[in-house]
Amino acid sequence: MRCFCVNALISVFIVTCLYLFLWKQRLGDVIVTILEYILNIGHEEAFLIYHEYFRGYKEVFFATATIFVFCLLLWRLFRWMSRYFREINQGIDILLADDGEQIQLSPEMQPFEHKLNAVKQTLEQRKADAALATQRKDDLVMYLAHDIRTPLTSVIGYLNLLEEAPDMPVEQRVKHLHITLEKAYRLEKMINEFFEITRYNSRQIKLSKEPVNLCFMLVQLSDELSPVFSHRGNSIVLDVDEDLTVCGDADKLARVFGNILKNAAAYSYPKTQITISAEKSNNRIYISFQNKGASIPSKELSALFDKFYRLDEARISDTGGTGLGLAIAKEIILLHGGNIQAFSEKDTITFLVELPTAD
Repeated sequence: MRCFCVNALISVFIVTCLYLFLWKQRLGDVIVTILEYILNIGHEEAFLIYHEYFRGYKEVFFATATIFVFCLLLWRLFRWMSRYFREINQGIDILLADDGEQIQLSPEMQPFEHKLNAVKQTLEQRKADAALATQRKDDLVMYLAHDIRTPLTSVIGYLNLLEEAPDMPVEQRVKHLHITLEKAYRLEKMINEFFEITRYNSRQIKLSKEPVNLCFMLVQLSDELSPVFSHRGNSIVLDVDEDLTVCGDADKLARVFGNILKNAAAYSYPKTQITISAEKSNNRIYISFQNKGASIPSKELSALFDKFYRLDEARISDTGGTGLGLAIAKEIILLHGGNIQAFSEKDTITFLVELPTAD
């Protein structure tokens, strides 16, 4: 646009100069002198020729000048446009290239430059997200195969023992059957949780929201899980207002808090307290679950809510959870319009749950 205006001003200037210096007789004497010299004629005859053929056809000269200037302007405009088209084409080539090079265009093309760079960043982010999704899918398949294989191998092993020893003592047979049944239940639980997290991801779960007394729910959960905590000498300290309520699905929120507490029980130091506190701020309720345990590296901390993720010491054991508890908890909280985060510092692990109030 700026180049077009400049060319238009130049054209006006040229035509104005032609008018002032040619048709206002500023150059008339020069033209008459040239005619005298070229045609070898007198001054009066040369002036008549100038007057008849130059001044008498000034409309033709002005039309010619206008057409000439217009063609020059059009040529310059096309040249300007083709240059910027070439720049845009080069920018698109850089956009499609698999590198981190930034697109740089002329100052007049800065809006296009910003948009092309934004598109390039978006494409690079999508490529990274796709690679991460593929990696997580591969990890999910690997972890699922690992976790299913362990109890399944035990079930097959004990069933083979029972089949190969039909005269096995009754007491030993009952023991093997009990272990086999426990492994089968564990396998069933893992498969059910796998299908459950799939349903949450596809948003097939419907919530039945209602006001829920948070203090009452956490007290009830603490009582139900007291055998789990007492096994290692842990205890729960509850600091929640009795009138504090949240808006949500009671059963599913109980599932979330239960999963967090079970995780705290599994990774707390023996004979330490697990503190539960809650506060209300700006129509949001923040529930904190804090326990003393080995600090979690930031890399592992960010993966706690990933599917089938378990800390290394739990992964190598077939008695650990499926690694879906916290992933399911996160999906439930997100469905409630809330958020869940984990923090770890100086042997203190904190899970912070954010939920809307019942107001």
